[in-house]
Amino acid sequence: MKKFSTWMIIMFVGMFWVLRVLIALFSSFGEDGLAGIVPTNETVEIILLFVVLICIALIVKRKMIGAIIYLFAYGSYFGVDAGKNILAIMEGNAPVENVLGALISIIGIILPIAVLIDMLADSARKANPRDKKTDWFYKNENFDRQLDERADKNNYRL
Repeated sequence: MKKFSTWMIIMFVGMFWVLRVLIALFSSFGEDGLAGIVPTNETVEIILLFVVLICIALIVKRKMIGAIIYLFAYGSYFGVDAGKNILAIMEGNAPVENVLGALISIIGIILPIAVLIDMLADSARKANPRDKKTDWFYKNENFDRQLDERADKNNYRL
């Protein structure tokens, strides 16, 4: 994770996860949700929060399976809700809660797509990618041999 864009996407994913945690907490306490946003299904929302937490850890480690699971989980959860809210908005009888719900659902669909595109576009997504700036020093056996031979000749006596 050397790119600034990757760090920004991960930060947005984390902030969105915290927002979803707050929405689930407010909903479980019996309130109307955070700013009128309520989860579609509270039980699925809580399970999804734990799944996404694991996916975030996998995405930080640059594992493609984390991005795929993240896309599938959020796409299936927010896709239906986004469709319903957008249809209600297009019909013209949408209250503010539907507009906010549609906005949150669209963000919930865009973030996993951005993560997947970032993972696919990043050619060095391995845990230890090759770096030409430092490999000459750390992976050069001739330099290590010279250093070892020089260190053997330093015999200081008291």
